[in-house]
This record gives sequence, structure tokens and C-alpha cells, in this order.
Amino acid sequence: MFDKILIANRGEIALRVVRACREMGIKSVAVHSTADADAMHVRMADEAICIGPAPSGQSYLNFPAIISACEISGAQAIHPCYGFLSENANFVQVVEDHGLTFIGPSAAHIRMMGDKITAKETAKNLGIPCVPGSDGGVPDIESARKAAADMGYPVIIKATAGGGGRGMKVAKDEKELETAFRTARSEAKAAFGNDEVYMEKYLQKPRHIEIQVFGDGQGNGVHLGERDCSLQRRHQKVLEEAPGPCITEEERARIGKICADAIAEMKYSGAGTIEFLYEDGEFYFIEMNTRLQVEHPVTEAIFGVDLVREQINVAAGNTLSFTQDDLHIRGHAIEVRINAERLPNFAPCPGKITQYHAPGGLGVRMDSALYQGYSIPPYYDSLIGKLIVHGADRQEALSRLYRALGELIVDGIETTTPLFDALLAEPDIQAGNYNIHWLEKWLEKNLG
Repeated sequence: MFDKILIANRGEIALRVVRACREMGIKSVAVHSTADADAMHVRMADEAICIGPAPSGQSYLNFPAIISACEISGAQAIHPCYGFLSENANFVQVVEDHGLTFIGPSAAHIRMMGDKITAKETAKNLGIPCVPGSDGGVPDIESARKAAADMGYPVIIKATAGGGGRGMKVAKDEKELETAFRTARSEAKAAFGNDEVYMEKYLQKPRHIEIQVFGDGQGNGVHLGERDCSLQRRHQKVLEEAPGPCITEEERARIGKICADAIAEMKYSGAGTIEFLYEDGEFYFIEMNTRLQVEHPVTEAIFGVDLVREQINVAAGNTLSFTQDDLHIRGHAIEVRINAERLPNFAPCPGKITQYHAPGGLGVRMDSALYQGYSIPPYYDSLIGKLIVHGADRQEALSRLYRALGELIVDGIETTTPLFDALLAEPDIQAGNYNIHWLEKWLEKNLG
């Protein structure tokens, strides 16, 4: 096992890893920009090293600075958390070239799943169901017309190197195809430096269902059920819950086994998430995230496992500490993302926290790095906390979420907390009756 781990990230997730290390008796090293000198993960870690100025390109994305921090501190491994360098295969290679351990999958697996076309081909070969679509990239409008005719309208055009909704356009018919195709390529080029796109059949009212998987790189793989992440704004998740309100035990067992078997066959190491669109009882692969997810706490709640601890365990060369037969769902969990944003337009709202009180009580977890007097810097993601609730069933989880939101106090800035108060009053949310388009339509009607 490692003696010391460097955490190459910031905010609540860096603090989450610090806590896991402490429970395991492992020393933690926090790195930080000058803007994060007073951050909670810096205060809580055993050691802290400044790696550069506020811009992330000069600090949290700075390969040499992070490797130097390992050499200075004597850390043997790097935990990337999520975001920043967590899915950067080049960084993984640099880490390994310096004799250090990357707590996550191999560079090869990150590259394989980082390219959307390669990922889809890999998924097909592993027996994972996929959305009907083009065979590889679509180089020109004539190829796009042929692919659309083969699969039928509507279609969605996606950047092969894309994510977060960039380089993604829908064409309802042939009249819309050319504009959508050219716009998607242009956006892809601007966002990713790569204008290659591919096409898929556009599903009308799907849900976003993701399967949590875990492997040890030694041929063992398991799944930890699904999360429903359908409530999204501009392709960014807002609320996640597990298990999915619409998924049956039979469906869970079927798709879970497919995913676990794929992870085992790949000899994948660490945490991963295989994401699907789900409609009319069928699952369609969209991508795989080769890292820990923001919403991992809801899975931890219903299975009673520590996913960060298990990441560290398998990265140290150990086999999985649990088998599929050890994993049983207990109750229901929901997570809401609290952002420092001003409604109704969701504008970033950094500033000084004048008062902070985290909700508590049975079945309530608040993952946040906030404290009274802390100044949220304007340079990074606006996520400031994740409120997670767990109950014996979905109704109890909803009741606890309502209660916990009422206890949360964040003064000095504006947050997205009022959004969740409003959503909990909606019959569709209470019933779990929503899809990936529901929130956008609700926002347009209620906040537009």
C-alpha cells in the first residue's frame, strides 16, 4: 500500500480523497494554485504545495509542477479525482514514466474510451448495446445524408472528441441536416481542435442511465447498479438518483452483467461509468467515463462501499475487495449539485461566504469544501457542494432532501438551492417521471 498520495485537484472532491486517505492511514499531499491557498483541502491535507498561479493551465493542468510536487513531497501515487487531468492519457504516461502510480485506469484505456468512435466500436465488440449510427466518422455532407437515410430521422451529430454538449447538433429532417452538420463540425473544431463528427439515431424521450463499474486490472470486474442522471441543463447533470426509478431488477441484472463482463474482459483497472440512453426498455451506449463521477456518493449510499478507498486499493495492485455477490442495493439515494450561480440565468456568483451551515441528521451527507469566511475564487467550476440523501425508499429520500435543503445555509453569495425547492414540488419529479428533455422544458416555462 502507498505511504503518501498526492491529490491533483481542488474543492470538495479533493477533500473527499483527503478523508479516504486519512481513514486508510495514508498521508495526503494537497496541491493548490495561489487562488486556493485558503481552501479547505489545503487545510485538511497532511502537506500542501503551491503549484502555480490561479489559471488552471498554469497550476492544476501543469504536468511539470504536479510531478515536481510528487518529487518534493515523496508521494508515490497521484489521485486525479474528476475533471482537470483525470482523463488525460498523456498525463498518465508522464506519471508512469516518472515511476509514479496513477490512481485510475491505464493510458490505453483512457485513449480507447476518450475517442467516441473508438469507444463505440469497442463497446460493440464487447457486446454492449449501442445506438444505431454511422460506421465511424462522417467526413462530408453527402456521407451525412446517406447515413441519415440509412438510420432514419431525427439524427444527432456529435464531435468524436466531444463532451459537455459541445459539437452536438440535432437534425429533425433532411432540410436541417446540412446546417446542423456544418455547425457541429465548426463547434468541434473550436472546442477540441478536431472537427471530426459522427452520427447517431436521435432518441425522442430517453432517460440518461449510467452503470457504475469497477475493475482491478486482473480480470475481475463488477457493477454497482445504475444512476439516473436524466435531469440535465445544457447537457450538464443537475440531480442524480440511484437506483433509477424506471429500471426493473431484471433490466439492472441484464445490463449490469454485460458491463461487468466487459470490464473484466478489458482488464480495466479502477472506477468507471458506462453511460446509456434508455428508452422503451432498451439501453443504448453513448460513452464511458474512465474516472470517478461527481455523483458517485449516491452509489456509495445504496451499496455501503467507499469507491475512493477501492480506487486506491486496486491501484496498489490488490484485487477487488468485494465480488458481485457481495453487492446488494439498500434503499434509495438522491444527489443535488449546489452551484454558486445566480438564477434564473445561472450566471456564476463567486464571492465571500459570510455564513455557512451544512444540513445533517439521519441519511444526510454534504460534500463541500465551504466554510464561513471562505472566498470562492472566480477561476474554476461553480460547483460548491453536493447534497446527498439516503432513505429506505425513494419517498423517504425525497422527504429527507426537502428537509435537508431547508437546513442548508449559504450566505454571501447566491446558489442554485431554490431550483431544487421548486423541482421537489413538481408531480413529475415526485413520481420519477422525467427524461433528458424534461428539465430544459421546465426551465424555459418557469425561469425563461
